[in-house]
Amino acid sequence: MKHLLGAVFFTIVSPLAAPGLTIAEALNRTLQNNPHVLQARVAVEQASGHRLVFRSLALPNFALDVPVGVQGGSRAGEPAVQPFAFAQGDLRQPLFQAGIPASLRRGDLEVLIAAQQLNVVLVEQLHTARLAFYTALYDRALEELGRSQRQRLDENIRGEEARYQAGTVDRGALASATLQARELDPQIDEAHHAYGAAILQLAAALGESLGAGAKLPSPEGTLHFAAVDFALEKETGSALDRRADLRLARLLVRAAREDQRLTAAGYYPRIDLTVFGRYIPLTNLREASSGSANRSNDIVTSEISPGASYTWRVIDDGSVAGAVLRQRSLREINELQLQKLEASVGRTLAGLQNNFRAIATRHDSLGKSIALAEKNVGAVEQSRQQGLASQLEFRTAETELLATRRGLLDTAYQQNVALAEWDRATGRYFQFTEDSSRRPKE
Repeated sequence: MKHLLGAVFFTIVSPLAAPGLTIAEALNRTLQNNPHVLQARVAVEQASGHRLVFRSLALPNFALDVPVGVQGGSRAGEPAVQPFAFAQGDLRQPLFQAGIPASLRRGDLEVLIAAQQLNVVLVEQLHTARLAFYTALYDRALEELGRSQRQRLDENIRGEEARYQAGTVDRGALASATLQARELDPQIDEAHHAYGAAILQLAAALGESLGAGAKLPSPEGTLHFAAVDFALEKETGSALDRRADLRLARLLVRAAREDQRLTAAGYYPRIDLTVFGRYIPLTNLREASSGSANRSNDIVTSEISPGASYTWRVIDDGSVAGAVLRQRSLREINELQLQKLEASVGRTLAGLQNNFRAIATRHDSLGKSIALAEKNVGAVEQSRQQGLASQLEFRTAETELLATRRGLLDTAYQQNVALAEWDRATGRYFQFTEDSSRRPKE
C-alpha cells in the first residue's frame, strides 16, 4: 500500500528562514522519523490483513486430508499387510449469510480507521514539534533579552563604581546598582533551562537520538506577531469536514453499526454449498464391513458428493441478543462522543478567536508603551548622571523597560501558539491521501 503524505497550508507566522533548523524542516523530519508516526504507519499496513479476516466470511472454506497407513489381515489371495494412502477434501461455500455484506463493509472500514488513526497521530506529533520549536525560540529570546539588559546594568555598575571611587555617590548607590543587575541572573538561568527542556522535547518529536554524544537540533529564526482575522462560521464548517479526529469518530460509529449487523446475523438462517470429494488410488483398500455379502463391495472407491447445508438458530439462548445489545451500546457511546466533538468545534474556535483579539489588544498597548519606556530610561539615565535622579528611579525605569520588552515577546509567542492551536482545531495540519483506485471509499 502506497501512502502519499503531504503537509497542507499553515496559517502561521513563521520564523525567519535561517541556515539551521527551520519550522518547515522540523515538521518534515517529524513526518519522516517520529516513532509514533512510524508505528501508526505500520498499523495501516496491518489493517489490510484485518480486512482479509473480515472478508473471509464470504470466502470458501476448503479442508484437505491425506490419510496414510498400513492395512493388515488374512484375506485369500492377498498380502497380509498392505499399505494404503488416499486424499479427501471438504469444500464449504456460503450461499446465504446475513452477515456477509456487513463483514465486507467492516473490512473496508478497518483500513479507513487505521488511515485516520495515522492522521490523528500525525496531527498530534506535528503539533508537539511545532510548539516545542516555538517554545525554544521564545526561551532563547528571553535569555538573550535578559543578557542584553544585564550587560546594560553591568555598565551601570562600572559607572557607579567609578563615581563611588570619585566620592560623588555613596556606597548604597553602588550596592543598589549591583543588586539590580544580579536580580536578572535567576531569570536568565530559568530561561536557559527552559530552552534546554524545549530542545529535548523537539528532538524527541523529530525522532532524534538522545543518547550520549547526540547532536541536538538548533532552531533558527525569531518569533513575530501579526494580527489575524478568521471567518468563524466558515472555519467551523471546514473544521467539521476535514478534522482527522472527527473523521475517525465517524468511522468508529460506522464500524460499530456494522459490528452490530454482523452480530445480529445470528438470528437468520445460513445456507452453504458443500462438496465432499475422495480420491482413492488403484489399491484394494477395504472397509471393515459394508454389510454386504459380496466382499467386493468392501473396497473403498473415489467419490464426489455435492450438496447443501441449512442452519438456523430457531431458539436464542440469549447469546445473540446479548451480543447485539452490547454492540448497540458501543455504537450509541460512539455516537455521543462524536456529537460532543462536533459541538465543541464551534466553542473552541470562538474561544481562540477571542484569544486572538485579546493578544492583539495587548500587543498594541505594549507597542505604544515601548517607545515611551525607552525614552524614559534615556531621560532618567541622563538625569542620574547629572545628579537629578536617584538610582531607585533608574532601577524602576529599567525594570519597566524590561517588562515591556518581555511583554512584546510574550505576545508574539502567545500569538504563534494560538495559531498552532487554531490549525489543529480547524484540521489544517495534515491531510492523509492515498491512491483512490487502491483504497476503499469513505
